[in-house]
Amino acid sequence: MSDMTGADLVDLDLSADTKEAAARALAERMAARGRVTDLEGFLADVAAREAQLPTGLDGGIGIPHCRSEHVTAPTLAFGRSARGIDFGAADGPADLVFLIAAPAGADDAHLTILSSLARQLMNAEFTDALRAVADPARAAALIRGEEPAAGDEDSAERASADGEDSVAAPAAASAVAATAPATGEPQPSAAPEPPFRIVAVTSCPTGIAHTYMAAESLENAAREAGVEIVVETQGSAGFERLEPEVIAAADGVILAHDVPVREKDRFAGKPTVDTGVKAAVNRPGELIGEVRAKAARGEATAGGAAGSAGTAAATPVERGGEPGEGYGTKLRKWLMSGVSYMVPFVAAGGLLIALGFAIGGYEIDKAPSVTDHFAWAQADSWAALFFQIGGVAFAFLVPVLAGYIAYGMADRPGLVPGFVGGSIALTVNAGFLGGLAAGLISGAVVLAVQRVRIPKALRGIMPVVVIPLISAAVVGFLMFVVIGKPIASAQEAMTDWLDGLSGANAVLLGALLGLMMCFDLGGPVNKVAYTFATAGIAVSDPSDSAMKIMAAVMAAGMVPPLAMALATTVRARLFNAAERENGKAAWVLGASFISEGAIPFAAADPLRVIPSSMVGGAVTGALSMAFDATLRAPHGGIFVVPLIGNPLLYLVAVAAGVCVTTALVVVLKGLRKQARDSVTRDPGDADPSTRTPGAKQPVSA
Repeated sequence: MSDMTGADLVDLDLSADTKEAAARALAERMAARGRVTDLEGFLADVAAREAQLPTGLDGGIGIPHCRSEHVTAPTLAFGRSARGIDFGAADGPADLVFLIAAPAGADDAHLTILSSLARQLMNAEFTDALRAVADPARAAALIRGEEPAAGDEDSAERASADGEDSVAAPAAASAVAATAPATGEPQPSAAPEPPFRIVAVTSCPTGIAHTYMAAESLENAAREAGVEIVVETQGSAGFERLEPEVIAAADGVILAHDVPVREKDRFAGKPTVDTGVKAAVNRPGELIGEVRAKAARGEATAGGAAGSAGTAAATPVERGGEPGEGYGTKLRKWLMSGVSYMVPFVAAGGLLIALGFAIGGYEIDKAPSVTDHFAWAQADSWAALFFQIGGVAFAFLVPVLAGYIAYGMADRPGLVPGFVGGSIALTVNAGFLGGLAAGLISGAVVLAVQRVRIPKALRGIMPVVVIPLISAAVVGFLMFVVIGKPIASAQEAMTDWLDGLSGANAVLLGALLGLMMCFDLGGPVNKVAYTFATAGIAVSDPSDSAMKIMAAVMAAGMVPPLAMALATTVRARLFNAAERENGKAAWVLGASFISEGAIPFAAADPLRVIPSSMVGGAVTGALSMAFDATLRAPHGGIFVVPLIGNPLLYLVAVAAGVCVTTALVVVLKGLRKQARDSVTRDPGDADPSTRTPGAKQPVSA
């Protein structure tokens, strides 16, 4: 590890006030050493990783880290702050900050060393030594492991002895049992009761730090609790699968992860605690106690034939969330689960319908079924084929929405009642509102059924027969008899309201939808606006107002990536090399109506990019509604311009929003650059002789 860090990468008087400033100060040291080729690009990658999950840990530790194409070799920089810096830890600011940089293609050996450091951070003697050290060279030596912290050798010996004992005890017990005389006489003493056995998996988005820190934390807590534990770290350096015999012998499972666990079915049928990786770092003892309590109650996951109906495994939404999330957050994620699975059906079906209109005209919806009449050489037959395939795809929208909302709530058992409820919503003309209600009701019914304790002999048929039968019957009854008609009436009222929009009201709605489309660039708010628009055209004969809304939403969604592409062209000096390269791709992404093309820019500079994008999106949405532009296709960008009503004015609306956003971004970034230059420009630096001896000088990037 000697080449990963050194005294020049240590700042024992880190003066930064924010985590962004701390990352920049340490990254500048990396750049000065030649380990970072593009400072701004690297910091954008650090910010993107930080946006996924805060990197603050209990105990005053901040560990920002990322993989980046702007890093030449694995590098670690360390900073110590007297005032503390907020990295999002529950117990307060961090005074020890470790910035870890790994190349996009780092080899396993280097990543293994970084994982060893992550484990060391769980050692109190190690962190105490770093807080007390006064010399950067000694701090670097401590981090490299060349100068052991007080107590390290003793703790290592104890850990080794404990590890040998934990492995040897079961073997010794087996040996005693195998060699005991086969007589009926009582033995002098009974064999000791075997310890509680746990298998665990830890993983985080980058697989560098939290993965291994969680493993170390669980192992330490297990040692204190007298529990045997074997941890599988699914990190960047790969992972070694737990032996099937080890899993089979385990009494419980802990899954601490922020990315999906690979081969999760291996653990089906065992008492399981499924949580985020930071929970294993911060409260491992609680997790161990929780899994032991589940085992004592006989609870197990419902993932296989051996599963229990008493307790289901964590749902897809819970696996991707944080412990203690509120109901509102979970509700939003449940709804987004359905929307994310529905969108591909919208795109495929909508584009096929649009292609049918483009070839055969708007009368193609009256064509006979292609199963009765199809002429290979006639364009109208092909147009009818595309239109009818698209219509079939559109017919899945509400069932898929409902089915995967239920899936997000209750995992696979929610799919059957969700799809059934969504289909009934179409039957009773309850539309998308009915699909939303059916999905939420289906998930709730399945969760209620799973809480019923049933005999062990019946657990095998629960996921295949009992849960689908009961949940589908209950959801069907509610949708047909109780709530279907009221929801259908509400859907009809909303449609009539949209049809009545005109003038200023329509323009204001367009501006609002434009703001939503550009607020989070493909996130939940963006998806709400997009789903609202597609719900209006996902019928055989959409209204004029619905097609205007669809046009406004698509136009606004094109603005952010196109504006970023234009900004990197007209003011390239305001952007780093990575952003200029991303700007080239943003031309195509924006033209294709892929708002996510602006995410790299928003992640690097959210306070300037996102508000600018929202203003431009609002302008475009308002103008599109004012120009009465219409659109029957839910996707396609400029490639479906021939299908747009008033296409020239529609392009004017898009261009106006792009220009507004570009101008705002250029102005705001220019002001920031001027402010930064004025701060870093020191008149005393003009004469080297006037510099104070020993004073720190800025590190050049």
